[in-house]
Amino acid sequence: MGRPEEPKIDRGLTLHLRGDWGGANLHRICGWVAQELGDRTGPGTRIATWNSRGFVDAVRAVGHGEVDIALTTPAAFTRAAMDGSGTYAGEAFPKLRALGVLPQRDRLVLAVHRSLKATTVARLRENTPRLRLATSVNDGVNHVGLAAHAVLDRSGVDVLGWGGSFLEDERPFESLEHVLAGRANAIVHEAVMLPHWQRLAPDYHFLPIEDDVLTGIEADNGWPAATVAAGYFPGADGFRTLDFSDFLMITTADLADDVAYAVAWILGETREVLESQYRHLPPERSPVTYPLDPVAIGRTPIPLHPGAQRYYQALPGN
Repeated sequence: MGRPEEPKIDRGLTLHLRGDWGGANLHRICGWVAQELGDRTGPGTRIATWNSRGFVDAVRAVGHGEVDIALTTPAAFTRAAMDGSGTYAGEAFPKLRALGVLPQRDRLVLAVHRSLKATTVARLRENTPRLRLATSVNDGVNHVGLAAHAVLDRSGVDVLGWGGSFLEDERPFESLEHVLAGRANAIVHEAVMLPHWQRLAPDYHFLPIEDDVLTGIEADNGWPAATVAAGYFPGADGFRTLDFSDFLMITTADLADDVAYAVAWILGETREVLESQYRHLPPERSPVTYPLDPVAIGRTPIPLHPGAQRYYQALPGN
């Protein structure tokens, strides 16, 4: 069996995509898809990429019809939007559909300075230290802030009650700089492949999240757990924490079938265009975990758009 048929759309398209703040991976993926789609559509095609935060706001923008396609991370957090549970309580988006998932092996981790003498969350609770904890804003939109506070609250880590404070920002870079500059003595964040984590690791303990906390979070929110391998952070043992993986490309059932097929085909068949932008980094330290596997791209946490599904079903071996 050969490869799935290359798409050709004779008409011109006007599409609105939604990426990230402008300078990170979601915008880069949007640019790749827009370029390849423009090459395979009719004259007059216009494709715009709107700035976004890539979290709840992106999902709602697609659900409300403000854009045609958006990327959001982590992928599993989108399940709740289908039935209006968890973060999306009171507003369901049952017409959401996936076009594919781009792999980013990421975790949300809790780390505290070694001076606090806590190697477990239980010991942290016993010590009740004054934490200056760096994380993202907890505003109901930022997935990092939402997840960080869920982990802390369920773990009984009362930052404010223990006399501490939060240093809240939008992106991981600011939070990591707080730690490296000594303004923070604890952090809950993702983007574990960034080199900042390697620099702070010798001075920090990475705390496993307790099993009952991870089980409760998955039961209530659908957010899965995952493992960080021993040695991923210098000198750190392996530990369990919250999974924060993968970029999910979403649309709605209203997107034309041929456009959905074309986008899925681009994700699977022109993956070299994206991969080549990350090969200067080892796969385990890359913001996109290459090599990309078209079959895996089609394994999405919400239902595939029928047009996209047609591409993945046509892959050899499916």
